[in-house]
Amino acid sequence: MDDLLRVFHERVRLPDADAIPGWVQETSGLVHRSYPPDPGPNARGFIESPRGLGDDPDAVIAEQRDFFAGMGMNVEWKTYDYDEPVDLAKRLTDAGFVPDEPETLILGHVDAVLAMPTVLPSKVVLRDVHESADFRRIADLEVELWGSNRDSVHEQLSTEQRDFPDRLIVTVVEEAPTGPALTAGWVRFHPGTGFASLWGGGTLPEWRRKGLYRAVLMHRAKLAKAHGYDYLRVDASEDSRPILQKCGLFAVATTTPYLFNVN
Repeated sequence: MDDLLRVFHERVRLPDADAIPGWVQETSGLVHRSYPPDPGPNARGFIESPRGLGDDPDAVIAEQRDFFAGMGMNVEWKTYDYDEPVDLAKRLTDAGFVPDEPETLILGHVDAVLAMPTVLPSKVVLRDVHESADFRRIADLEVELWGSNRDSVHEQLSTEQRDFPDRLIVTVVEEAPTGPALTAGWVRFHPGTGFASLWGGGTLPEWRRKGLYRAVLMHRAKLAKAHGYDYLRVDASEDSRPILQKCGLFAVATTTPYLFNVN
């Protein structure tokens, strides 16, 4: 597991290789930041500091906070439990950032997932989607499950799929193409890293424990394998973490987002 984290850190975090395609990516001293080139009212930027924060962490934090505040944009500082300094969490909260729910960084080999059996209920259909109407149904699912912003989810998936179709595949499970999305997930490919990252995966409560999440996981692992990727990465909630671990993946760190909202 230590080897997995090392490979992830070197291939993904240090080069900031998991930023959303098409976004502005900047290095500001030791800090990586990214944000949409044409931010709308619900836009959010991202910050990471995989190399630490140097001799004056508080000044660096304030500088990044003020950069995004000057743009009128909310921002998420994505932290990992091994980041330096060791009191990064306190320094962020002292600067006005608010912690969100922590997640578990899950890593592992694609082949481990492909070795696991999975069965999809006969009454439902799994398919990859490309149309705006499907992204709206996925956005509705995200709103119901997590309280996400409907317009933000729809815009991000639609724009990314249109502009970078070779970097993103979105999958939905449904009973009918006009009905609600029962579960949905997407896989992003990060060229040159060996990593494909998995996102989404939330399932309507009445459809949980029926194999839908596992089926979408298996499908995305097959897509990653077909595109030449060896590793999977998931930022997992406590609901999905046990399933992922049963499928041969490993919990290697905790990641906590710290949010600073200007709106």
